[in-house]
This record gives sequence, C-alpha cells and structure tokens, in this order.
Amino acid sequence: MSLRLATFNVENLMNRFDFSGYRNQLNEDRTLALFDIQTEAEYRILEQARAIAQSDDTRQLTALAIAATRADIICMQEVDNIEALKAFEYGYLFKMVGQGYRQKYTTSGNDSRGIDVAVMMRNETAQGQPIEFVRMTSHAYVTYEQFGLHTPELEALGNQANERIFRRDCLEIDITVGGVPLTLYLVHFKSMGSPRNGLDGREATMPVRIAEAQAVRRIIEERFGKDYAADKSWAICGDMNDYRQRVKVAGDAIDGYRFEVVDEALSCINVLTAGGFCENVVERRPEMNRWSFYHTRGPEERHLC
Repeated sequence: MSLRLATFNVENLMNRFDFSGYRNQLNEDRTLALFDIQTEAEYRILEQARAIAQSDDTRQLTALAIAATRADIICMQEVDNIEALKAFEYGYLFKMVGQGYRQKYTTSGNDSRGIDVAVMMRNETAQGQPIEFVRMTSHAYVTYEQFGLHTPELEALGNQANERIFRRDCLEIDITVGGVPLTLYLVHFKSMGSPRNGLDGREATMPVRIAEAQAVRRIIEERFGKDYAADKSWAICGDMNDYRQRVKVAGDAIDGYRFEVVDEALSCINVLTAGGFCENVVERRPEMNRWSFYHTRGPEERHLC
C-alpha cells in the first residue's frame, strides 16, 4: 500500500461571520483595531467587509498549500462545517487539482467557536488503489474523570474533573486503502494562549495538551490492545500546538540572520512517542527543515516551530 497523507491547519475556514472580537480583544482582527469603532452595529458591518476581502486571498493560499502536498488524504483543522468545506473545495481547490477530494467528513466537536477537525479523501490513490470510508467515531465527549487524567495542575488552570478533555475532538476515521485497513486520529490540541502566573503561554497550558495526548494514546491502546497498538496501521494527524524542537531566529536582513536549534525537555508529543509507541515523522527531516509555523512577538522573540 502506497499512500500520501497530509495534515494542514486551514485557519478559520468558516461560512459565517465571527463578531466576538467586539467584546473580546483576543479575537479582534488587527486591522479593525486600527480604527475607532463606536458601536457594535458599526463593528459588524466593518467585520463583514474585512472578512470577505481577506478570505479570498487567504483561501487561495490555503488551496495552493494543499495542492502542493499532492496528498491522497488531507486532514484539516479549523473547519466550520461540511458546507464550508464543500464551498472551499469547489471554489478554490478544484481550480488547482480538479475533481480530487470527493469524500469529505467532519463532525461538531468542543470548540467554543465551532471550528472542527475534518478530512478530505480522493476516491483512489495516485497509484490507483481505492480509498474507502468505513466509519467515523467522535471522542469529544470523554472527560478527565472518565480517563483518570485529572491533576492538580489542570485544577489550577480551572479544568474540573467532569469537563471534556479535548478542546476540539479526537476524531477516529476508519478507512481501507486498496483493501488494507488504516485508522486516522484527527486532533487539534489546546492552543498556547497568553502568558499567565509567571509562565509563558506554552508552559502555562502544557497540562491540557499533555492530558489530550494521554487520552489519544489511551483511545488507540484500547482500540488495538496496549501490547499490539504500536504494530497496527494508524496515524495521528493534526495540529498539536506544541513542538519538541524549535529554531531560534536572531539578526536581520541587513546584518544577517542567525539560527539556533533548541530541543525542548517537555512536550506533549513525548507522551505519544514514549516507549516507541509511534514516530514523529517530522523528525525524519533535517533540523532546519522541520518547522511548519513561524512564531514572533517582535524582533526579540522569533521561532521556527
């Protein structure tokens, strides 16, 4: 079986407007923050205009990125609903790859804004092997208490034992490729957020992502058996909002850039790779070519994550 599998955060692929930025500055677009907006009605009009104008450019770039993967299956994060996914595939991706991704699946998870994980699949691989959907199982309902994962660190962050573990979902997709079973686990872990209690955003929210990773591993072990899971055909695909390694960026275009590879002692990804349970395939690539996200808070804090 030969399969090209990709994952990509499409960043707010929505078919509705989000006006929460009027009351929550964390959700406000920086363009609107430039202007003195007096009323919510005025904000709504301007947000609609901004979203429409920006979305076309954004979705063209999204489609270019997905087309470049030449993937047989593309796992996605931050998809509003199946209608938004269909509109994007028909209006943007179709122009670049033709009638490629006819199979599309998603379901509502736990995200407060309604952005979910999703998958698009071709009917067959580039080598002509049929890709067939078998079933889809959501694990969005699982709580810390059910899995015995509640800790004092989670309590300190305001996460109660009866709350759901996954910030979005762990969506289990069973398929066959050329008749061979394959299971995908689609995830989008807790975002890092802002610094709090003297900790940076990554460290402050780490307990939540660790619990999510522990839950994913347990779901897989319960499905295939703890002693056999590592030898089965499955893949965890998504945005973990974390990294085991980053590249610190210093300097500038005038004096030249400098890069330093930094290994992280703590990462939720360690939970998944511990004991040879699975492999972080990104680490097959050279150290300077592993990053998928550029993080910056200005010239003093720039990382390739």
